Amino acid sequence: MNPTLYFLRSSEQKILDNLLLPAFRLTANNKTQEEFAALRIHADFFGHSDKDLGLYALVDNKIAGALWCRILKPEQNANGFIDENTALMHAIVLEEYRGHGVGSFMMEQFLQEAAALYPQLSVSVLEDAQALRFYEKFGFNQIAQRKEKSPSDGKNVLTLVKKLQKKEIKRPTDGYDPSRWMD
Repeated sequence: MNPTLYFLRSSEQKILDNLLLPAFRLTANNKTQEEFAALRIHADFFGHSDKDLGLYALVDNKIAGALWCRILKPEQNANGFIDENTALMHAIVLEEYRGHGVGSFMMEQFLQEAAALYPQLSVSVLEDAQALRFYEKFGFNQIAQRKEKSPSDGKNVLTLVKKLQKKEIKRPTDGYDPSRWMD
């Protein structure tokens, strides 16, 4: 698979709306976003703040997945919230694209971009998910003794954090294959 990456813009709100369902396992549990209005804090008005960052991958002109993050407030009671300087990240690779390197390809670029904006990222992951190993591979560490419940199905979730170091961002013109990353 040869994914192409795009920055997620405010005009592409529909992408996040569609990806919230699998990202929070709503589809698998036959639930709707209307049943979990609190989850809208992760997508509503995305890109209207300069602290929102996201990208998505296309494979054969189909959305394969996305990574996005934003700064939230304590009163929003989001799983994975650390503080108002730590962006809360979400990641989803659609099932048919998993195991083909799409998530790793997105994460490598996303971490570079995020380091320019935030001192660290947090993410909330199911305690028994394969995704836990994925995040650990990229340097995310579990916050000791911090377990929460998923709002969509009540399963145990862990909060992971990755400290970021500002580095020079590499753009397609810096040697990347421009057919794989579009500014």
